[in-house]
Amino acid sequence: MRDLPQNTVVDGEIVALDDAGRPNFNFLQHSRGEAKRIHYFVFDVLIYDKRNLMQLPLVERREILKSKVQFQSPRVRIADYFETSAETMLQSAREQGLEGVVAKRKNSLYEAGKRSGAWAKFRLNSGQELVIGGYVLGAHSVDSVIVGYYKESELIYVARVRNGFVPETRRKVFSKLRALAFPNCPFVNLPEKEKGRWGTGLTADDMKKCVWIRPEAVAQIEFLEWTDGDHLRHAKFAGLREDKDARSVTKELVGET
Repeated sequence: MRDLPQNTVVDGEIVALDDAGRPNFNFLQHSRGEAKRIHYFVFDVLIYDKRNLMQLPLVERREILKSKVQFQSPRVRIADYFETSAETMLQSAREQGLEGVVAKRKNSLYEAGKRSGAWAKFRLNSGQELVIGGYVLGAHSVDSVIVGYYKESELIYVARVRNGFVPETRRKVFSKLRALAFPNCPFVNLPEKEKGRWGTGLTADDMKKCVWIRPEAVAQIEFLEWTDGDHLRHAKFAGLREDKDARSVTKELVGET
């Protein structure tokens, strides 16, 4: 960033690229000296050479960014943008195996610290069926479900899923799960020693809040990716799968939603 004029502020994102040039979150987590993979993509300029640009429309800030700001390092890049339909952009992102798309209004101002309606993020999640082996109670129904997959005859824990529920769904899921109450934990890899970097681990203290059930119910779960620890990152409940036999659910049943 030494190429920037004094009193200049840009906005961007640090990413790690795989061999095909795609962002890879696990590489970013575990770069371990592979610094050549780390890049900084600049997508906005807030202040340029003491001039505050935040009240200019996005298209004008982008023009200043492209015409005034230059970097000698190949690891600092100015992110390009595309004026096209959401359908075209999302299809392209899917074909390239990208994480998702960010869309911004061309005339939007820079509102620091705000998630305004001027921009939106659409994540392309992966998804698969997973077995529900327990749940955590909320005030009146299910707060979260505890899910995993079968590896041969053993049920492997992969996530506690809280996102994706609405009140009606919580009541429906609770009605089904409480009828399956069971005294013992069905997951062979619990408890875990620690929560881990992303809080996906289920420790012995966490398990005190869990209600275990017979592992017969199957849920459709969306998620961003598998972590190195065989857990799900950014998991979301999408619905119950009445058509699936729990014993048939393995990690190999992975598809895109």
